[in-house]
Amino acid sequence: MLEAEHERILERNWQLAGHVSQLPEPGSYLTTKAGTQPVLVVRGKDGKLRAFRNTCLHRGSRVLSGSGQCGKAIRCRYHGWTYRLDGSLIGMPEVRSFGEIDKSALGLHPANVNEFCGLLFVNLDVEAVPLSEQLRELEEHLAPYRIPSLVPFASTEGHQSVNWKIVIDNYLEGYHVPIAHPGLMRLLDYKRYQLELGDNYAWFEAPLRDRPAGTRLERAYRRLVKPMPGLEPEDVRAWHYVFIYPNTAIDLYPDQVMTWQITPDGVLGTRDSFTAYRPERPGLRNRLVQRMNTRLNALVHEEDVDLVENVQAGLATRGFTLGPLSGREAAVGWFAERVRRDLGEVSEAESEPAGSAGAVA
Repeated sequence: MLEAEHERILERNWQLAGHVSQLPEPGSYLTTKAGTQPVLVVRGKDGKLRAFRNTCLHRGSRVLSGSGQCGKAIRCRYHGWTYRLDGSLIGMPEVRSFGEIDKSALGLHPANVNEFCGLLFVNLDVEAVPLSEQLRELEEHLAPYRIPSLVPFASTEGHQSVNWKIVIDNYLEGYHVPIAHPGLMRLLDYKRYQLELGDNYAWFEAPLRDRPAGTRLERAYRRLVKPMPGLEPEDVRAWHYVFIYPNTAIDLYPDQVMTWQITPDGVLGTRDSFTAYRPERPGLRNRLVQRMNTRLNALVHEEDVDLVENVQAGLATRGFTLGPLSGREAAVGWFAERVRRDLGEVSEAESEPAGSAGAVA
């Protein structure tokens, strides 16, 4: 089942790869994955972004690793096969030893890359509809945050011992907030927590309470937070959460933006990749507010890790069938339907393995 999810969901839909600030000039590159498949993104001499399978056409080595500057050409780190920034092969050490060879047939295999609101996404489907076209309505919501102009200031990696779909199900609903997140409940005006569903995204409006309450840290955050450039004063009174199908989350705060990529790490594992962005030169007050925000949300994340582990354990109960969803869980049903649609025809034996990994899909 996991293999089918990689092939039919993660490799055929847009996967978060990074931020435009990582590729400022020709020769700048980054490496990432779409599902299990390695991908290379590079800015060409003409300024355009291009993506390729990160696999040398000689012996299958990854061509590049990490991120950085490769200069005017892409040189494989194993045997030195060299490719132009457009992926075409131009050099092979000891080329005569290969005999007669057609270099034009040995260029890097292309992949797809698209910039959306300053974030870079890759897709192995070279004919995929650009994400910017799929998310036109969402773009209007994100524009005030000026994500292209922000800079990364913190990145972390984490692991959860649950199936990746359970992590996403949890992100997609606020129904559990009053019970499981007392601190968040003190900050949010839960009655005005709202959901907007598009074909490829879920947008959550999470207004903050007008009167600061709760702990000293929570009160200090509400008192000190100011809107980033591009936001209006009323934006200080709301947090927004965005989920882009199939596995990208974007948390939009008055003081910063956080991206979260949720990827499978085996059947019963999820890898979390977080990056936080803010304006350049934020000032002492804003840096303090951002640290407060990080502490508040770290606690929420710890609570969520415990919640999803309990779900994973409970789903192993023999004879269990899922109950009804509330209106506040509409995005959970939406996600499950999208997963089913992408998986298509999967045999009953594949879709219901012994000791099911669970999740609605």
